[in-house]
Amino acid sequence: RGATVYVLAGIFDHPSLYDAAVIAGKTAVIYVFLVIGLRVFGKRELGQLSLYDLVLVIILGNAVQNAMINNDNTLGGGLVAAVVLLSLNWGLNRLITRSRRAEQVLVGDPVLIVHDGQPLKARLAREGITEDQLDAALREHGIDNVSQVHNAVLESDGTISVIARDARVLRSRRHYRGLRLP
Repeated sequence: RGATVYVLAGIFDHPSLYDAAVIAGKTAVIYVFLVIGLRVFGKRELGQLSLYDLVLVIILGNAVQNAMINNDNTLGGGLVAAVVLLSLNWGLNRLITRSRRAEQVLVGDPVLIVHDGQPLKARLAREGITEDQLDAALREHGIDNVSQVHNAVLESDGTISVIARDARVLRSRRHYRGLRLP
């Protein structure tokens, strides 16, 4: 019985109230920093995760985990960080769905990147999209040449929507997570 109590005490160990508050504060700061940093990177990063981006995400996860909880390896410390992250993410999503201005600042607006067969080079450069990446996106839509495109739009989620010049019916391959209702 003594061994069981010892094991359970080890499993359900927790930080002090002060340490839990420090973990919560650090976690909140890192969450806000990463949201801003990922927003600054641009939409392309969201829709087209390369091998290098994946490595960055893994390393970022490890780096910020250490910064959030220091040497606290307790279950309670991990739960504090998880609750803070989930709460901040829930709150941010609620803010985005309720405020057009917040959505515009945090998510951004779609950007026209091809118009009437002409790539808009300044916009492609600003969004970090190369012509090879644009060509790959067009091929995904069954288009061989940019001259066949009426409009191509970099969506807020990083995907590229394409409307061919000869399109009769406008359709989107994008998956909507929700609709904004008045």
